[in-house]
Amino acid sequence: MYLHKVAEGLTIEGILENWTTIKPVIMAEWDENDRDVLIDLFGKVRDEWMDRDFQTWIGANRFYPGVPDALKFSSSKLYIVTTKQGRFADALLRELAGVTIPPERIYGLGTGPKVKVLKQLQEMPENLGLTLHFVEDRFATLKNVIKEPELNKWNLYLGDWGYNTQKERDEAARISRIQLLQLSNFSNKLK
Repeated sequence: MYLHKVAEGLTIEGILENWTTIKPVIMAEWDENDRDVLIDLFGKVRDEWMDRDFQTWIGANRFYPGVPDALKFSSSKLYIVTTKQGRFADALLRELAGVTIPPERIYGLGTGPKVKVLKQLQEMPENLGLTLHFVEDRFATLKNVIKEPELNKWNLYLGDWGYNTQKERDEAARISRIQLLQLSNFSNKLK
């Protein structure tokens, strides 16, 4: 299998750095060409697991240390913009973090690209005049935000946890629009 040659010996960081090369190889090898079908299947499997054994599903998930408290004790108006389906994000927030975010403030998979969601959020009357902050763990997403002049109102943060590598953090540090955010400082940003 070609996949083994592409991914052989890669570390987690290596996989993250080479994901755009590895992903199409995996998709081709598994004969999976329809992203939407895979998303639906993943959601269906997750739903079935949650229905069958909710506690085991919840137990298989974790928040990074300090994130639940940061969300719980935030004095800021929070929106969740995620690539997870909204119903799963809601369940994780409620059950693991002990946080209830109104459903209209959770923008999950299917609500559009994050760039589009940020444009919508900044135009909402209740958000006009507010200082806007976007914390993201994918450097590629922040680069997409920077390409959109309409989104210049947003303060951008790359979390030094999650789906990014040291190489991406180093590159982000050279972009004045992006601030690196340590997990330990995350709660301070929500105050």
